Amino acid sequence: MNLTKSRLSVYLPAAIAVTLTVSMIFFPEEAYSAAVKGVDVWWNIVFPALLPFFIGSEILMGLGVVHFLGVLLEPLMRPVFNVPGTGSFVMAMGLASGFPIGSILSARLRREGLCSKAEGERLMSFTNTADPLFMAGAVAVGMFGRPEIAFIIATAHYLSSIATGFLMRFYGKDRSVIGDTGIQGNIISRGLNALYLARRKDGRPIGQLMGDAIRSAVNSMLLIGGFIILFSVIIRMLTIVGATDFLGNIAFKFLRPLGLDRRLLPALISGFFEIDLGCELAGEAAGVVPLLQAVIVTGAIIGWSGLSVHAQVASIISDTDMKIKPFILARCAHAVLAAFFSWLLMGPLGALTVSVTPVFAPLQPAKGLNFFMKAALMSRLFLIITAALLLLGVVINVIRNLKLVVFRG
Repeated sequence: MNLTKSRLSVYLPAAIAVTLTVSMIFFPEEAYSAAVKGVDVWWNIVFPALLPFFIGSEILMGLGVVHFLGVLLEPLMRPVFNVPGTGSFVMAMGLASGFPIGSILSARLRREGLCSKAEGERLMSFTNTADPLFMAGAVAVGMFGRPEIAFIIATAHYLSSIATGFLMRFYGKDRSVIGDTGIQGNIISRGLNALYLARRKDGRPIGQLMGDAIRSAVNSMLLIGGFIILFSVIIRMLTIVGATDFLGNIAFKFLRPLGLDRRLLPALISGFFEIDLGCELAGEAAGVVPLLQAVIVTGAIIGWSGLSVHAQVASIISDTDMKIKPFILARCAHAVLAAFFSWLLMGPLGALTVSVTPVFAPLQPAKGLNFFMKAALMSRLFLIITAALLLLGVVINVIRNLKLVVFRG
């Protein structure tokens, strides 16, 4: 049995690669147009949206700011998600700028010993989220033409992400001791000392630090672009040979009891492989199927995030001891929870979301935002999330100290 599995693990990828290559030979125009579409998505959307955050995150880690945040936010991140306080930086970056930056930063923390193996796997499992500009601007406005559902899609996605993180806190047993600087005093003093020690340990001049950050960020973006182009071609080839229809028929047998409209199956199957195409097909189907079902399917697709993102994460963590299996299991949980929260917000809580949505209207970006506007919106969101986490961390630490004083008294 083991020998059969071993041979299958060798033969199957080879057969898939040969099939893909032969398909591209028989359908060169389709493969070319799919590749061009992938390049367009990467260059015009992904590259300008993520590159500044990749560079900024590398610089902040080199300057020791992440270590400072780690000490301050250990009282918040440890009880809720069972990860060190440095995970707060990964969480804020992931929520603001989208995948796969959560896995990139989680792998970076693991390489530098700022988290244990299990903590790194927990962290990347719930910090790989879609960015708000994608959900509000691209999906709600661009694909659905309904700005009012942006709040529902984004809220369901983030609630399910936090719930997934809480569930993943029970995964694994090992734990790091990050946050203990060996210095007594209040939490601010310990945080500043952690920043100082981290900067001394890094030791690179500012010029070298910036150069290394840009080089690392561009390499990461090239890797992401390659995966986007590859999966764009794969999905197109699968569609041409009828594989998506075949998979759709199989999926329908399991989803029929849930009352899912059959016309949403192409979106689900495409979203299984690549998130953008799946959301686009769900938006197109929203005109002929119940909007509630289209939003639920979209929430599940964004929570799952597609095999394209999974492949990116697997490549990013390949030089660490972190495994991809917990990430995939977390994506399954995220997809189910996102579908549930989407139903909850549009169904039983529909009246509440209708009254709340206008409050969030200024945060919904219109189509056609340029690079600087996107960067400004995402940077503002990152600062808001970080400030909120810091406030919570300080409040929790103060409450803990008060309890200790009362107990000793």
